[in-house]
Amino acid sequence: MGLEIIIFFGAILFGIFIYWTESKGNGVYRFFNKLLNSKELQMKSGNVKGFIYKQDILPRVLFVAFGFLIVALIIQFVTPIVIFSSYYGISAFAMAIFGTLIGTYVANFVLKSGEVIEEQTDSIEDVVKDGFNKGKEFLEDLKNTDTKVIKEVKTEIKEEAKASEKTARERLKDKGLM
Repeated sequence: MGLEIIIFFGAILFGIFIYWTESKGNGVYRFFNKLLNSKELQMKSGNVKGFIYKQDILPRVLFVAFGFLIVALIIQFVTPIVIFSSYYGISAFAMAIFGTLIGTYVANFVLKSGEVIEEQTDSIEDVVKDGFNKGKEFLEDLKNTDTKVIKEVKTEIKEEAKASEKTARERLKDKGLM
């Protein structure tokens, strides 16, 4: 079980490596495309699709499984290592395929999130700067508003004091209550 885990994690790293290299350039895929397809069916020069990069799940699984099958058959017939004759060999073969597929999706997630972060970096900086500036303005308004409100309240109190210069007894007499 320990060897299978090592193969699995190694295959994940291998899948990440394959996806990353195909994202940089797809020369091998273009070569096989030109070799196998007619001139009308060949991919356009701006197309970045590769064996793994920008593929759906089914073609990706087929390309990875077929690639590992070819490598396993070469190892089995050229060297004395027998892969397909025991449970451990088949299990390691399956772990390698599955780990490589997992690695391609991990790399896809990392590259896509990196692109999104790069695109959103400027807008995030602008949002933070705008929020900071609005916060400063809000605090300045609070400081200015407090002094204005205090001055208004003081003037209202003075006006009320001037209006009520009569004593309570005089006001009651004016109303006819006393």
